Formats: sequence, C-alpha cells, structure tokens
Amino acid sequence: MTPHNEAKMGEIAKTVLMAGDPLRVKYIAENFMENCKLVNTVRGMYCYTGTYKGKEISVMAHGMGIPSMGIYTYELYHIYNVDTIIRVGSCGGYSDDIKLLDTILVDKTYTESNYAYSFDNVQCKLAEADQELNKIIENIAKEKNIHYIKGNTLCNDCFDVYVPDKFAMLQRAPKELNIIACEMEAFALFYNAKREHKRAACLLTVVDTPRNEEGVSSKERETSLNDMIVLALETAITLN
Repeated sequence: MTPHNEAKMGEIAKTVLMAGDPLRVKYIAENFMENCKLVNTVRGMYCYTGTYKGKEISVMAHGMGIPSMGIYTYELYHIYNVDTIIRVGSCGGYSDDIKLLDTILVDKTYTESNYAYSFDNVQCKLAEADQELNKIIENIAKEKNIHYIKGNTLCNDCFDVYVPDKFAMLQRAPKELNIIACEMEAFALFYNAKREHKRAACLLTVVDTPRNEEGVSSKERETSLNDMIVLALETAITLN
C-alpha cells in the first residue's frame, strides 16, 4: 500500500484503464465490467478490479493535472507492477477537422511543465505513447468501426478553457508537431511509462472546441464517452 492507494499487492491487474474523474471510473466498472471489486477509495480516487470478456482489468482515477497523474502512474508501474496503462480522458479540440465527441489517439504530447526536470533533473518537454500499443488500438478501431483521429497534443498545466489567449499558448509549441488538442495529463503518463520501461497509451474524447465554448456537460463527460471506453477495453483484452 502507498499513502495514495490502499489496494493490496495482487488486487490491481496488469492492465489498467485510467480516467481523471472517479465517477467515470465508477461508470466504466458498473456498465462495462463484471465481478468488480472496489480496491481503493483513498482521496476518492476509486480503483476497481474486475473482468471484461473474461480478462482481468483494473480501472482507476488519476485526478487532474500532471502532478496527480505522475503520482498515481508511478505507483502503479513501480510499486504495483502494472505493465500497461491506457488513459481514457477528455480534451479540447483545436483542429478544424475535429468535432465534439470525436475520439483522439495521442501520438506525442508536448508540455511546458517541469515535471521531468523536477523528477529526474532532465530537460524533457516531449513524450510519446508506446507505438506498438498504439498500433493495436488502431487495428481494433478499424475492426470495430470506431472512428478516431491520431495526432499530437499539448499537455497543459492550466485548464485551456480558462486561458485568456489559448492560441498564444498553442503558438509556443513547436510548429512541426501540428497540435490538434489540449489536455492535462498525458505527459506524466508517457514519461513515467518510458522511465519504468512499461507501456502507455492515451485516448481522448473531445468535449469542447473553440467553435463551441459550451462544450459537453459534466454529466455527458461522465457517461457519453462510450466509443473511447470500448476501444480501450477491447485493446486491453488482447494484451499479455
């Protein structure tokens, strides 16, 4: 056990789906999985372990922001011996081709955060998903006829909707990355996975765009991201 996770060794599966919102975690456990056991409630960061189509999987909350994601993924990889984490999150879309509730598969993510410098005394601002895991996700998306957009994201320390000039924020990112969306956690996930020699991927559902400032309601964020959830679960059952 850790200060942030009361699960015992062996109570968390080798593959974990993670969402920022504990209620989304509860929704996934209750609506998609079987035989679920709640193994963590510390700080309200629910973690359930159960099965999906006979495969043991855990689903856990990670909270908001790089520091929170950094803590929970480090502990899962380093202490609980988790092999693979797939984030099922939300984001703001910035490409003209992106619409509300589109699914994004993250390739690389850029950040202005000093997470890597604080952790390892290295200057690292770009992190990428496990490419083999991303290929599996893409193949399953095609098999299941789930539409997705693959691209690079900005991993920000501020909720982008509140940023007064979000396009100035985007202009600071390397132009060659062609940033299509913004979220707040993928960098820590990818960085920790590489650091611990583990696998990580990030799926996102677009919940606001510059053309639609109202975006998606908190209830819809919790329950209407089913394509992304199914894609992550279907990927999870193929992994060793």
